[in-house]
Amino acid sequence: MNDDSGDSGDSGGRGLNPDGTIRREGSLTRVPAVFVPVVEAARARIAETFGGARLHSAYIYGSIPRGTAVPGVCDLDLLLALRAEPTEADRAAAQTVEAELDGSFDQIDGVGVLLVAAETVTSELERNDLGFFLACLCTPLLGEDLAARLPHYRPTPLLARETNGDLHLSLPRWRRRAAETTTDAERRNLSRGAARRIVRSGFTLVMPRWGGWTSDLAESAEVFAGYYPDHPERGEQMRTAARTGRTPSADPAVLAMLIDDLAPWLAAEYLAVHGEKAPRP
Repeated sequence: MNDDSGDSGDSGGRGLNPDGTIRREGSLTRVPAVFVPVVEAARARIAETFGGARLHSAYIYGSIPRGTAVPGVCDLDLLLALRAEPTEADRAAAQTVEAELDGSFDQIDGVGVLLVAAETVTSELERNDLGFFLACLCTPLLGEDLAARLPHYRPTPLLARETNGDLHLSLPRWRRRAAETTTDAERRNLSRGAARRIVRSGFTLVMPRWGGWTSDLAESAEVFAGYYPDHPERGEQMRTAARTGRTPSADPAVLAMLIDDLAPWLAAEYLAVHGEKAPRP
C-alpha cells in the first residue's frame, strides 16, 4: 500500500515519537478551513451510504488532514474499512460517492475511495503494509480506529520491504499504459502516479539508515540523494520525480525517464537491498 498523496509538512524530529516509533501523520484539527465542508460532507455521505452493518471505520489521508492541501489542486483521499470483503455493489457505491463529492466542491480535484476489509488490515500478511498505512498515514473519520489493534511501527528493513518491495511489479503496467496514452491528460496522470510511487520507494529504500519517516516528496528525494552520492544522476532524477509528483508532466521524455530508466534501476536496487515483498494471493 502506497500513499500517493502530497507532502506532509511535518517532518520535524524525523517524524518519530519520543520512543522512536513513527508518529501518525495528520489530524482533523489540521484540516484547513477551506476543506472543512468537504470533510464534513464526506463523513455524512459515507455514513449514509455505508452505515449500519457494512462500515467498520472510515479514514482520510493525504495532504488535507496534514494541513498542506492546496485548494483546487489537491484531491480527497478516503479509506473505508468494511466488515466484510468489498463487493461489486460496494465498489459501485464508492464510485458514486467519489463522483458526488468531486462534483460538489471546487476545492478538490478528484476523489479516491479505497475499500478494504477490516480483517485484512489487521492480518499478519498486511501488518507491515496496509496496517502501517492505516495506523501511521490515515486519520480516523468514523468508527473504531483499527490502529488500536496494530503495533507501533519503526523505520526498519522489514517495513521497507513490505511497503515497497514490489516496485518491480508496477513496471510492466506502467509501460503498457505509456504505450497506450494518446493525450496530455493521460500522460500527466501516469507521470503523477508513477513519480510519487518512485519517490516513496526511493525514500523507503534508505529509510532504515535515515532512521525516520516523511511523506514530503521533496524531502524524500533529498534523503534518498544523500545516501547515493556516487550516483548523483539518480539523485537529480529523484528530484525531478518529486517535482513531477506535485506538478505532473505531459512530456514524453520525463515519462520515459521515470518508467524506463529510474524505476527499473530503483526496483533492482530495492530487491538487492531489502528483498521482495511477501507475495499476495
